Amino acid sequence: MDALVNKRIKQVLKGDQNAFADIVSLYQHKLYQVCYRMLGNKQESEDIAQEAFVRAYMNLHTFDQKRKFSTWLYRIATNLCIDRIRKKKPDYYLDAEVAGTEGLNMYSQIAADDQLPEEQIEQMELQDRIQYEIGRLPDKYRSVIVLKYIEELSLQEISEILDMPLGTVKTRIHRGREALRKQLNNL
Repeated sequence: MDALVNKRIKQVLKGDQNAFADIVSLYQHKLYQVCYRMLGNKQESEDIAQEAFVRAYMNLHTFDQKRKFSTWLYRIATNLCIDRIRKKKPDYYLDAEVAGTEGLNMYSQIAADDQLPEEQIEQMELQDRIQYEIGRLPDKYRSVIVLKYIEELSLQEISEILDMPLGTVKTRIHRGREALRKQLNNL
């Protein structure tokens, strides 16, 4: 996939603006997911993901093609998410109700295989609680926890995305896990 992305980047740099559409289609879903996990709001996540693609396009000439494009793109999006979090006090909840439904949230949309309704409800409540507690973590811990455990990125990729030393990433993951464990202690 990296070879395809690098080929499309070269086409964009030569003036073929349509080649960037292929790049967007490859990464739009994953990038949105990263933003949503950090922000917990559908509209803001869509806005930030779109802004990340715009910034990537405008700064494509600065991208080092010896590196992974996804890491560079996630770094742009993560920085935008962190900026949004810092600028705005939360006025929403991660377990907000889905419009047009009674008491259902996004977790209720997850299909379950052979689970009893009670188990589904318990699972949704647990997921809601974990997502809520992740949202309560300080920014520096939230970003590494989301990238490591939700997006399943390597420590090296997280280090590159957040532009911090590998040791700092490991420390923040450890401290973020400990903070999350303390918050979830009463489960």
